[in-house]
Amino acid sequence: MKFAGLHKSDDRVFAEITYVRGPNGELVPVLCGTRLRVQTVVIAAQKWGFSPNQIAAEYDLSEAQVNDVLAFYAAHSQEIDASIAAEQIIEAANV
Repeated sequence: MKFAGLHKSDDRVFAEITYVRGPNGELVPVLCGTRLRVQTVVIAAQKWGFSPNQIAAEYDLSEAQVNDVLAFYAAHSQEIDASIAAEQIIEAANV
């Protein structure tokens, strides 16, 4: 299903995740009803050591939403890790 630049995920297991086009034109997974990228939640959990409860408080989400995002990450970690790494390279080059 498409609407205003958004693409509903075909993965019925993760119905709470949808996709938006990023600045480079690639599809980026986000939490439905928000523009919060999956990789933002992953970075908060892994790099900053935030618990699901802390992430929920930081981004005004329910803990269930955070756990849904982390479950999506667990199923798609290679793609999301590659996206995080590519973004870090770009950021380092622009510093």
